[in-house]
Amino acid sequence: MTENLAFKLERSVLIRARRATVFRFFTDSERFAKWWGAGSRIDPRPGGEVHICYPGNVIARGMVLAITEGEQIVFSYGYEDPAKPIAPGASRVTITLHDVPEGTLLELRHEVADQKTRDEHDPGWRFQLALFANAACNEQHAAAAERIGAWFAAWGAPDPAARRTGFASCCTARVSFGDQYACLSGLEDLVAHVDAARRHLPSVALAAEGSPRACQGTALVDWIATAPDGKVVMRGTNVFVFDPEGSIERVIGLPG
Repeated sequence: MTENLAFKLERSVLIRARRATVFRFFTDSERFAKWWGAGSRIDPRPGGEVHICYPGNVIARGMVLAITEGEQIVFSYGYEDPAKPIAPGASRVTITLHDVPEGTLLELRHEVADQKTRDEHDPGWRFQLALFANAACNEQHAAAAERIGAWFAAWGAPDPAARRTGFASCCTARVSFGDQYACLSGLEDLVAHVDAARRHLPSVALAAEGSPRACQGTALVDWIATAPDGKVVMRGTNVFVFDPEGSIERVIGLPG
């Protein structure tokens, strides 16, 4: 049924997660449903069923045509509703994954029979792939709040060795940090900067204020600095960027 597919829609998205994590969302029905909708399922083998449940009880279905573990999946796609522009299984979707330094590059190709159908599906794929990227990043960065907590704890650690250990537990060795007073690159530079800050402001405590606001491997965290009497002496917001493994790769501090 996937013959005479003369038109194609192509999109690519960068996902800050490992390729193995991303690919699981095509081979596990529970994860598959996280970006398509409750009740969606997939049987990840050639000839296996693809069943997608959209809001409003719109059902799309097809079958897996080819699958290469960790790299690519090809499946047919169409709608149960005869009023929709694609019959069940009458188009072809190819998704290919590539390793890149930032994580995984996902390339989508959706082959259809006519230009109107292709154009109608462009905004839908734009939306659906955003849901997908968030679902994959939410899993890859499930420990983001813990690593952010470790970051703030390291700032307040009592000695340089403890600070080094704390930052190493949550950051990459190439971590960068920038704010009004610093433009740093690497774990050693970060530790030296915080050592100096603690010498000049030994009694000031730094802590997160509220929960992280996270999206696709980036998080915003408000923070406060307090004096021993509890008075707030400074506040601001940190932007945390995570590497594909989930460690802190870059932090930018913005004044409050």
